[in-house]
Amino acid sequence: MKKLISDLYKQQPFVYKLFLYAVTTVLIVYFFPKGGKFKYDYQKGKPWQYETLIAPFDIAIEKDPELLEREQQQIRDNARRYYELDLDKLALVKNGYQQEVDRVFRDSAYSKTEKERILDYAEQLFDQLFENGSISITELLNGKSINVIRQRVTKEVPYNSVLKASTLKKSVEDQVSQTPYARYADRFYESIFEVFEPTLVLNEAFTEQELDDQLSRIPLTRGSVVEGARIIGKGEVVEGDKYAILNSLKKEYESEIWSESNYNWIVLGYTILVALALLMLFLFIRKYRRAIYQNNTRVTFILFNVAFMVVVTTFVIRYNEQYVYVVPLCILPLILKAFFDARLGLFAHVLTVLLLGFIVPNSFEFIFLQIIAGIVTILTISEAYKRANLFVSVGQITMIYILAYFAFYIIHEGNITDIEWKNFGFFMLNGLLLLASFPLIYIYEKVFGLVSDVSLLELSDTNSKLLKELSNKAPGTFHHSLQVANLAEAAANEIGANAMLVRVGALYHDVGKMTNPTYFTENQSSSINPHNELSPIESAKIIIDHVIEGIRIARRNNIPDRVIDFIRTHHGTSLVYYFYKRQEELAESVVEDDFRYKGPLPFSKETAILMMCDAVEAASKSLKEPTSGLIDDFVERIISTQLNQGQFLNANITFKEIESIKKVLKRKLVNIYHLRIEYPE
Repeated sequence: MKKLISDLYKQQPFVYKLFLYAVTTVLIVYFFPKGGKFKYDYQKGKPWQYETLIAPFDIAIEKDPELLEREQQQIRDNARRYYELDLDKLALVKNGYQQEVDRVFRDSAYSKTEKERILDYAEQLFDQLFENGSISITELLNGKSINVIRQRVTKEVPYNSVLKASTLKKSVEDQVSQTPYARYADRFYESIFEVFEPTLVLNEAFTEQELDDQLSRIPLTRGSVVEGARIIGKGEVVEGDKYAILNSLKKEYESEIWSESNYNWIVLGYTILVALALLMLFLFIRKYRRAIYQNNTRVTFILFNVAFMVVVTTFVIRYNEQYVYVVPLCILPLILKAFFDARLGLFAHVLTVLLLGFIVPNSFEFIFLQIIAGIVTILTISEAYKRANLFVSVGQITMIYILAYFAFYIIHEGNITDIEWKNFGFFMLNGLLLLASFPLIYIYEKVFGLVSDVSLLELSDTNSKLLKELSNKAPGTFHHSLQVANLAEAAANEIGANAMLVRVGALYHDVGKMTNPTYFTENQSSSINPHNELSPIESAKIIIDHVIEGIRIARRNNIPDRVIDFIRTHHGTSLVYYFYKRQEELAESVVEDDFRYKGPLPFSKETAILMMCDAVEAASKSLKEPTSGLIDDFVERIISTQLNQGQFLNANITFKEIESIKKVLKRKLVNIYHLRIEYPE
């Protein structure tokens, strides 16, 4: 049992990766839309690449969305409004009108009989004018008639028969002109004008219900294709009715209600494809990025970003598939390049785009656009810590999107008459969202403990707390670190390594010397050497311990592990040669391990560069009268010794790159010592 537990513990990193792999696969498949998938891939304006297609069942040909929208808009424009006659308000208006008429005709010149006749006619006039109600001048009515609801009975009445404030005087004159009371028209108008109010109130709920009912009655199809009919033959161009029929057939497949058995098969198919894609990513990391593969945090970070992009795109497609190009997928290669390298970023981006190809519309167009944009991201994003570079790169990526989409459109349509300009706006919005990578990089650094070029730039500031402390406590070491940083940066640029990373590593590689600064020659300002009071073994221990002390100090100051790696490896497993030789003079037998650094060996180009530059710069102080020839031999001897000791066996650095580094170091040392031609006196 103990052996089983021990074996499981040893395999813990692998078990975690297996668990992470399974969880990511399940998560992506879970968010994928489930349903039928049309087995043919076609594009408008291109030839049909498959055999002749026969209708497998009766197909209703759906209307083109633009045609359907025009029909719906026509109904909205001609829709009638339903007004309810407010009888209570009508009674109030009539009562006020009668009082106003009494006031106007209160003149004693009228006989009682005549006044009664005038009042009777005034009441008839009101009933005639307000028979179909009154309406405000601000109402906008469409058509030649409206619908009036009176006591739950709807009646269609001519628009002109409804009393309106704008035509009130004319309506009164028209009614009384052929009567004996025509001479009283102005008084009748004055009485009505004083009390006029709209008695028709728009019934919004009923109006909206009737509009929805009319819209729902619009046929969504424009004909059908019977089962067994020929749809399209091989080589025929996909356009017109053929394109409409294919779209209808595709929609039938993709909207089909699947049985449980079919659903399970679809999920199984998606699971296999997603698992294969993620397996390729794992194999790539394991084979070509071993250091990343061995770090579970970094593997988790990569898979998290892939899954996040897939899930976000899936949600956008479910909401509205026309916004799919708003999703800034190029953040993925940008982020991975910032933390790792361009090759890994592009590989992960391509796999993510291929996964999304299963669920996006126009998958070929989508995959082409996104892969091209990803390549441009990798090629243009450099030195991301420079803000101007990011803005320029985002502009280039957006332009590539627009050009590629424009090319696809004119291929499909053959013109630009009906091009949807709003899609260009989506691409611009995509570019703006790419700028979110800056705060995102900062968040990822804090959550996953990673280091980007932006953080490296901050760490390279010599006014930082730790470097200030180094310059105060060990000024000679600080000066040595600056010199090594300059040499290492030049060497890294020469062979295409991460110059910013190696510079920061060089600045911090000797911070451990702050603990006992006077035990290191560069900090000894007098002729007193504290090592004279110690045995060679004790001296060697103090020298070797500066690596351990450096790691401790760096961790206490929250220096990232990626930088601490330079402290660990800058001496590899080399000997403290001076004290080793002194011990040989004092004793017959010497334990070599007492004088050897504990390692590990450099495991990258950057850490190997630092080891070479550190050794060369430190030893160069022993040159008495340096010449070009002496410097050449000196550099060759030091680096050859490191090679012979196997210090670079774990670093992915080639002999050609080492030769290039030698040339840089020789040239830099010549400049440092200001070697010139000796002029005659």
